[in-house]
Amino acid sequence: MEMKNENESVSENENESHDKSVQQIQHPFHKEHPLVLVAEQRNEGFKAYCDGCGELLLAPCFTCFHCNYHLHKQCAEAPLEIPNHRLHPKHSYAGFFLQQKPCLYDDLVYGCALCKEKRNMFFYACNDCFFFIDIKCAQLSSSFKFSQLSEHDIHQHPLTFIESPMAIDVLKRLNCCWCHEPLTDDIYLCPDCTFIIHKRCLDKLPTEIDLLTHRLHHLILNRSDSDYLCNLCQKQHSGPFYGCSLCHFNINVECAWPRSTVEDKSRHQHPFTILMRQDSFICDACGTERNCISYICSTCSLMVHKDCTSLPRIIKFSRHDHCIFHKYFLKDLTRQDCKICFKEVRLECGSYSCRKPGCNYVVHVNCVLEDKSLYKVIEEEKQCEELEEKSMQSFIIRVIEVNEAGEAIKIQHLSHQHCLVLANKMEEDIDRKCDGCMLPISNIFYYCLECPFFLHKTCAELPRIKQHWFHQSNSTLYFDSFKKCDFCNQRCSGFFYKIGEGWDMCLRCAKVSNIIECKGHQHFLYFDFKYMEKCNGCGETNRYGAFRCGKCRFALDFGCLTLPHLALHKIDEHKLKLTYHDDKEQSYCDICEKYRDPSLWLYSCSICDTSAHIKCVLGHFPFLKDGVTFIYYHKHHHDLKFFIKVKGYPECSYCGKLCQEEILKCEKSTCNYIIHNKYKCRWRY
Repeated sequence: MEMKNENESVSENENESHDKSVQQIQHPFHKEHPLVLVAEQRNEGFKAYCDGCGELLLAPCFTCFHCNYHLHKQCAEAPLEIPNHRLHPKHSYAGFFLQQKPCLYDDLVYGCALCKEKRNMFFYACNDCFFFIDIKCAQLSSSFKFSQLSEHDIHQHPLTFIESPMAIDVLKRLNCCWCHEPLTDDIYLCPDCTFIIHKRCLDKLPTEIDLLTHRLHHLILNRSDSDYLCNLCQKQHSGPFYGCSLCHFNINVECAWPRSTVEDKSRHQHPFTILMRQDSFICDACGTERNCISYICSTCSLMVHKDCTSLPRIIKFSRHDHCIFHKYFLKDLTRQDCKICFKEVRLECGSYSCRKPGCNYVVHVNCVLEDKSLYKVIEEEKQCEELEEKSMQSFIIRVIEVNEAGEAIKIQHLSHQHCLVLANKMEEDIDRKCDGCMLPISNIFYYCLECPFFLHKTCAELPRIKQHWFHQSNSTLYFDSFKKCDFCNQRCSGFFYKIGEGWDMCLRCAKVSNIIECKGHQHFLYFDFKYMEKCNGCGETNRYGAFRCGKCRFALDFGCLTLPHLALHKIDEHKLKLTYHDDKEQSYCDICEKYRDPSLWLYSCSICDTSAHIKCVLGHFPFLKDGVTFIYYHKHHHDLKFFIKVKGYPECSYCGKLCQEEILKCEKSTCNYIIHNKYKCRWRY
C-alpha cells in the first residue's frame, strides 16, 4: 500500500494543515506514532488486518508502518462515545465509551450483546455495568429496529424482541437455546448473556415435562436466583430450571430439550447422536470422567460429553510456536506428559498435539482450553501457514550482502541508521553489550562500522510480530532508550515486545520459553499463572505467576531467570559467577558488608572466595545503555543522561558525596550538574 500526496501546489501552510486533518491522525489507542492515511491499495501482495474490527485491511485506511498497526478509515473515525444504544436503554444516561479490546478471560462479561462473542476488536462499553457491543455490531444494529425490553419468568434478565433476525448477518450462525434450530423467525434476545429463544418456543414453553433420564416423576418449571447443579450437564446454573422436589433432581432449561443430533463437519466428519441415558463414562474427546448424558458417533465408536461435540479441530495456543490439532487418539507413541500440567496424557483418548515433524508437543484438552485468553480457534488449516509467515517478518529491512552459505553478512536494520556487518568474535577483549537485549556480546553478532552499535544475530533476526506464550494477542517488537520491563521489573534500554494492551517485555524475558531447563534446579520448570509464593532465587513474593517445578516446591520469577551468568565488579579481578546455593551458615556480602541469606542466589568467585548480593554486583541499572536520557522525575532544568561510570570522582550536586558509579549528568556541556542516580538526590535538589 502507498499513500498518494494531493494538492501539492497549495501553499506550505495549507499543505501542513491538510496533512494534519486528512493524511495523518493521532489515534487515542495508538499514541506512539501518528497514523498515516493510505488512500489506495497498490501492493496486492500486502496482507494485514484491521486492529479495530479484525477484518482484512482494505484502503482507505490509516496505518503505522513502525508498529504494524492498521485501522480502516471507518474504524479510525468511529466516535469515542455514543450517548445511548437501543439494546441497553437501562443506562442510556451513562453513555457508551469506545474501548480497545474486551478482556477475554473476564467471566463477568458474556460477550457482545448482539453476536454473543468476545471478539478481538474495538467495542463500546456501558459506564455503569458489564454491557458491551463490539464496533461491527454497533454499526450494524443502528439500521435495525428493536422493541422495548420485556420481563419474562423464564429468564433472569429482561429480553429484547427482534423481528426478522435473519436480516442481521451475525445472528445467522446462532441457534435457539430451546429447540436448537436457526433463528429464522421472530426471537427474544438477552443483551446481558447468551440466552436467545424463538418467540414461538417461548410462547409454547411447557410448565411440566417428562424426561427419559428421570422416569419416576414429572419435572416442574421453577426459578432460582441462587446457583443450582444441573444433574444432566453437571454444571452450576441460576435462573429457571425443571425440577423434581421429591428426588432433588434439577436440570437447566436448556438441557431439558437437548439437541438429538449435533453435526458440524468443521469439528468432526460425522454427526453425533444423543444417548438419553445418564451414566458415568470417560469421554473419548477430552479423556475425563463425568456422570452425564452422552453423545455418540456410531461410525467412529466414540462417546463424548455434550460440550465436547464441538471442540475446535485446530487452535493456536500462545504457549507453542505451531498450531495444534485435536485427535481422538495418538498412535505409535510411548508415554506422553501434558506440557501444561505435566501429568500423563491418555493416548487412547482425545488430546491436542502438534503435527510438525520432530515436535512432540501434547496437551490435555481441558488444560489447553481452560483459559480463553491463551488460545485462538483456527477455522481453516491455511491460516496456520499465514501465522507462520507473519512470525518470519523481522526488523531486517534489507540484506545487502550474503556469503557462500547464503548467510546475511551485511544488513540494514530498522533499529539503526547505519549498515551492520556480521562478525564471529570481538577483536579485542572488551565488555560490549548487545543493544537489543543488553546482555554481553558473545559469538556471532552484527556490529556497526561507524559507531558502537552491536546486536546478537538472534536479536537482529527476531520477528517484528509474534504471538508470545504469555498472552494470545500479537506482540509487537519495538525499541526504546529507557523503559521498565513489566516482567523482570528492570529498567532497560534496547528492544521490547508490547504484549496485549499493557505489558512491556524486554528481550531477555521475551526469549524465555514457558517450559525451561535451569542450571539452578535439577527438574524442568514451567510457568504457572496462578503461583503467588516466594521465588527461590531472590526471596521476593510473586504476584503474577512464576516458573515452578512440577515435582518439588521450587519456583523462580522472570528477574532471576534472566540474570547474566557472569558479571564484572571491581571487587574481584575475575568474572563473578552466578551461584545457586551457599553451604555456609553465616554469610556476608563482600561489597556492602551486610548479612546475606545463604539460601538465596549470589555472585561468587571460587578462586578468591568472593561472594556478594546480586544487586550489589549488578547495581540498580545493569541493563541501561550509557548516555540514555533519563525519563523519570528530577528537578534540574535540563535533561539528564545516565552513565554507568564517570571519570574522576566529582561531587554530587545535592549531597556533596563523591560520585563513582550510576550517575546522572546534565546533557549541556556547559553545565556541571551531576548527581547520584538515587531517589533522594534527584528528587530534592
